[in-house]
Amino acid sequence: MSETAPLTVDPNSVPLVELDPSGRDHQGEAARLRALGPVVRVKLPGDVIAWSITDHALLSDLVNDSRFSKNWQNWNDIKSGHVGDDWPLIGMVKVTNMLTADGSEHRRLRKLVTGTLTPRRVEALRPRVEEIVNGLLDELPTHADEDGVVDFRKYYSDVVPVLVISELLGIPEEKRDALKSEMDNVFRSDLSPEEVVASQMRLYGLLAEQVVYRRENPGSDLTSALIAENENDPEALNEQELIGTLLIMLGAGQETTVALITNAVRALCTHPDQREIATTGTPREWAGVVEETLRWDAPIGNFPFRYPLEDVEIAGVVIPKGEAIMAPYSAVGRDEKQHGDDAGRFDINRTQRKNLAFGAGPHICVGAALARLEGNIAIPAVFDRYPKIDLAVDEGDLIPLPSLFSNSSSTLPVKLG
Repeated sequence: MSETAPLTVDPNSVPLVELDPSGRDHQGEAARLRALGPVVRVKLPGDVIAWSITDHALLSDLVNDSRFSKNWQNWNDIKSGHVGDDWPLIGMVKVTNMLTADGSEHRRLRKLVTGTLTPRRVEALRPRVEEIVNGLLDELPTHADEDGVVDFRKYYSDVVPVLVISELLGIPEEKRDALKSEMDNVFRSDLSPEEVVASQMRLYGLLAEQVVYRRENPGSDLTSALIAENENDPEALNEQELIGTLLIMLGAGQETTVALITNAVRALCTHPDQREIATTGTPREWAGVVEETLRWDAPIGNFPFRYPLEDVEIAGVVIPKGEAIMAPYSAVGRDEKQHGDDAGRFDINRTQRKNLAFGAGPHICVGAALARLEGNIAIPAVFDRYPKIDLAVDEGDLIPLPSLFSNSSSTLPVKLG
């Protein structure tokens, strides 16, 4: 990546790929993008054109480069009106929180979280995560149908992270299902703009109620800690910023971890050699399962957007100021230049484990440590308790999540053995 350079490639001549908003084949789509080069144009719903950087090193540089903004107000298509509030994916883009802030404003919004969600607080959750995991594993057989099939995602992968983040944030039990449902909708690509907006409004309303509740009923939870910390901060967040911070924490603590657990169990069930290594090895191998799943089958397949603040050349292509750039984590996870000729192989003892599944740079996911903690507890516990667990259907028959962003199966039918 360099400063503005003479145009070596006409941007309009760069291959254009229409992305499938239903998410039917994240990895197949990612492979097609990689085959077309490190810089590819993609068509999103509504004939919206963006860029996708499929090279690991280039994307890693980009997310650390201050010439690229996360603020949607810098997007030409929003300025021109081509992308309006009726765009189907607007709910993932037009938000005002730390995800879409830059520089000092981003640091102001983020420091409240980093000051409260500390490594010590995350590690202190270990006994409770283990307790939740063991309880859910006890219950799994009770959810089997007459053929002995259990939807592993519904009764385990979906539940572990929701319980953990809900308890961490001090969310009352009666609010948890509604919050999960609305958060799931944020990542879906098959909803109408009206449905997206309505879901967002309900989600913000629920989180606003959470702030009010914990302000009046403080506890040892993270919401209470955020409120207390914020009230003593000279750069305090306003109410909407505080709600936006809770939204990010809820999403970071839920969506990626659900997909991580689901994708890891699916991968081990379909790679018996790697399963054997993991189940007969040490905790090091299980850490390898987590990191290899994040690389090989990233929970977030694509993530929006960054916008150049000036014309910037990437791999011989000048991307004009104000155009949208997607982070295709599914594509870069199997980049052969980063991970070798066998990048498409699931290998839990891979020596080059570095991945961008949680992003990188100033905007690296605030929930990464918590997701890894949960993965390193929840995944090995499954195979320890049910060593014969296996898919109840062919892998090709699994139904993907209807999402351009989330990469996982909507169900995971298994037999516990």
